Amino acid sequence: MKKIILLVFALALSFSGCEKDDICDANTPTTPRLVIGFYDFLNPSVLKNVSNLKVVGEGMIDGILFNGSQTTSGNTISIPLKTVGTSTTYSFTLNSGNPNPALIDEDIIKFDYTTQELFVSRACGYKSIFTLDPTNPYTHTDATTANQKWIKFISVEKSNIENENETHIKIFF
Repeated sequence: MKKIILLVFALALSFSGCEKDDICDANTPTTPRLVIGFYDFLNPSVLKNVSNLKVVGEGMIDGILFNGSQTTSGNTISIPLKTVGTSTTYSFTLNSGNPNPALIDEDIIKFDYTTQELFVSRACGYKSIFTLDPTNPYTHTDATTANQKWIKFISVEKSNIENENETHIKIFF
């Protein structure tokens, strides 16, 4: 009988050290990316596909992966902003990889913002939300002086970047 009680006691002690698993649910909102939509400059209400767009962060060699590829052809992209610091710079190369160098055009955009960290949960930790600078949200330059900017106009639609459910920036070309 003593052995059974001792066994039950040892078993109870072994379970007393267990605690709930903290796993962050995949559906939990995390730090949002900047959502950019591309529009036709001559018809501003129409989304326009970019062809072979490559987006590379400043100081990086490789571009952002879009569905496993460094180039994308579509009308919307999502790119991350740095959570440490107050600006992120990207080069946007249209027609990247084209054998005709005259068709390749690169513009550089620097986004200026402030960050705020919000506690999500013990399992997920913190997420950052961004607010684009109200006086100067971006700086747009051409990478080469020989080419004209392929990006004609940039419009800030939402300066508060809290989720990825809406377009934050519209680029017209």
